[in-house]
Amino acid sequence: MKISTSLTAALAGALFALSMTGCSDGGSADGSTTAEQERDITKGVEADPAAVKLLPAEVKKDGELTVAMDLSYPPTSFLSAEDKSPIGYNVDIARLLGAKLGLEVQIKDVSFDTIIPGIQGGRYDFTTTNMTPTPERLKVLDLVTYWNSGSSLATPVDNPEGLTFEEPTSLCGHTVAVMKGTTQAEKYLPKLEADCRKAGEKPIDSVVLPNVQEALTQLSSGRMEAVFYDTPSLAWAAKQQPEQFEMQDKQYQKETGTDVVTFGLEKNSPLTKAMHAAMQSLIDSDKYEEALGRWGLESGTIPKSTILN
Repeated sequence: MKISTSLTAALAGALFALSMTGCSDGGSADGSTTAEQERDITKGVEADPAAVKLLPAEVKKDGELTVAMDLSYPPTSFLSAEDKSPIGYNVDIARLLGAKLGLEVQIKDVSFDTIIPGIQGGRYDFTTTNMTPTPERLKVLDLVTYWNSGSSLATPVDNPEGLTFEEPTSLCGHTVAVMKGTTQAEKYLPKLEADCRKAGEKPIDSVVLPNVQEALTQLSSGRMEAVFYDTPSLAWAAKQQPEQFEMQDKQYQKETGTDVVTFGLEKNSPLTKAMHAAMQSLIDSDKYEEALGRWGLESGTIPKSTILN
């Protein structure tokens, strides 16, 4: 499991979005516009001297890095429907990291379960494939934080009921869909319902559905007022159908724990400090928010990158 809730369900949500009609002008079946696919996000990005200085000499001489990612998870890492080229937020970040280090980046499309063994075996330098930090991964990888995934709220376009996590009790008395077995259904929504009771408001009319496809269908038809689910899946639906859905900017704030996402390198890799410096340089530039914004993930920004070990 890469992100906190079911990736199978998240992928199902992405596939639902792919099946919906009405892509915007100039768009492709995968929801990415021709302009997005053709525009090189690294254009105009200069290498950061402080990050480059931290690179091992042999990497500078070689001039490239190899990144492994599973290209089957829109909108973070997938293949363009037009020409099967790698696109998505994680693809953009990998290329931007290379640009900050003055290096070319070679992308390898591999299944998720082979990535860590491949890094340990020296086949790949790093991965940007939505890894959450776990004790098991921290034993074998250096992990560097680069965005927050989390849980978000999708509403009809223009959010007519004003539902938002900026004011959690705004959900009280409204019909909110969650998916069976998810963290949203089992932990977060009960907490929001308790807040409604404490505030003396009407309870949330929560509806537990088997999958996000059905939830978004019911949202589109007006039977639901909001869908509470994983940020990437809802961002993708909103990206696909901006005339029907929008994802609210504020993600759900958990009481404990984190939804931070990391990229991984071999444990004690000589590249780690340089890659971390490059990531912070990106965060401090406008390219970071641009990369998130291209895929509807603006709510996932973090102010500071950290090496976890």
